[in-house]
Amino acid sequence: MANKRKPIVAVVGRPNVGKSTLFNCLAGEQISIVKDTPGITRDRIYADVTWLEHNFTLIDTGGIEPDSRDIILSQMREQAQIAIDTADVIMFMVDVKQGLVDADAKVADMLRRSHKPIVLVVNKVDSFEKFMADTYEFYNLGIGEPIPVSAANRQGLGDLLDIVVSHFPENANEEEEDERPKIAIVGKPNVGKSSIINKLIGENRLIVSDIAGTTRDAVDAEVKYNGKEYVFIDTAGLRRKKTIKEELEKYMIVRTVSAVERADVVILVIDAKEGVTDQDAKIAGIAHERGKGVIIAVNKWDAIEKDDKTIYRFTEKVRDMLAYMPYAEITFISALTGQRLNKLYELIDMVIQNQNMRVQTGVLNEIMMEAVAMQQPPSDKGKRLRLYYITQVSVKPPTFVIFVNDKELMHFSYTRYIENKIREAFGFKGTPLKFIIRERKEKEQ
Repeated sequence: MANKRKPIVAVVGRPNVGKSTLFNCLAGEQISIVKDTPGITRDRIYADVTWLEHNFTLIDTGGIEPDSRDIILSQMREQAQIAIDTADVIMFMVDVKQGLVDADAKVADMLRRSHKPIVLVVNKVDSFEKFMADTYEFYNLGIGEPIPVSAANRQGLGDLLDIVVSHFPENANEEEEDERPKIAIVGKPNVGKSSIINKLIGENRLIVSDIAGTTRDAVDAEVKYNGKEYVFIDTAGLRRKKTIKEELEKYMIVRTVSAVERADVVILVIDAKEGVTDQDAKIAGIAHERGKGVIIAVNKWDAIEKDDKTIYRFTEKVRDMLAYMPYAEITFISALTGQRLNKLYELIDMVIQNQNMRVQTGVLNEIMMEAVAMQQPPSDKGKRLRLYYITQVSVKPPTFVIFVNDKELMHFSYTRYIENKIREAFGFKGTPLKFIIRERKEKEQ
């Protein structure tokens, strides 16, 4: 099945114009972190939003509150650049009460030149009658019609979203034709992502589509290896001066989200000398939440002093830190020496095969019944959980629906137990599995 790519909408604007209010408002309840996934902490940088039949990922580029005026402008330019690089549609937010500010005009120029669709959002319009004239002032920015909203009072958001989704590419949320595996290579700065991509591509590079406008934050490299074609999404080649150090951790996360969103398989590169850091765990969490296949590539392995237990100990540490993704494949490589790099292609093929694996309903139900017989489902206040039926409903990632008598009784740990039994039978290495629990009353049986 081809990949569905969700459009990305980025919000840009000065501090205190109400970006977070709008963000939280649109993201609604969906922002709550998946409760039962230990280890995933999530800065509220991105959220999935559904409007009518459109699904998109909303990204807040802000979250930086600098002190002085000129810093504000340079920060906004930085944010605008990120939005231009990564988003399909950009929401540019201004504040009707502060009026038109010099920094707004300068950033508007940048956005206008990007030729990306820009939606100009005028926030804090609590009364349309009172503020209409002030709203029209923003026509002077030259980026189109100002849309009046009040994020705090949830006014005007429907009209705003209608306009945003009208800019989505025609085929957004439809199947992409391109069946080639897409691989995102992600990780912290300086872990060797570029070297890995350059080595993997090496002689195998077909073409680099580096045409302005087609580069979504990254240059996709198309590669042929052993007669098969692959597309590598490079998040490493950022055309950015390393300014204001990586407070830009946030920015890195934005770019990572946009690459992961498009990928089938995510290769998380970790520095062998540093081990797994919190930042690695955050990036891994994004891939996990997005249901992508995951390979953890420990780079610079050549630089490590080893004995016969080194790999074992390192693997334990990775597993410990990324306990919520025991399915991830781990491999030890060196971009410098080329050690085990070509093995990555085998792993990618295997993960993609597992992501697309379908298990027959009969077999699934046998596994489930056997699992239930071996470990009784939990009960609460005298009521016991009953599992009626399981079936696989989709792939990428493999997704299963389990029908039970009472959803409340289906604890996370029991779902995980069933997942482990399915994995014992079929492996599913490298891919997360998704479970949807549905209730079916006794009498429907």
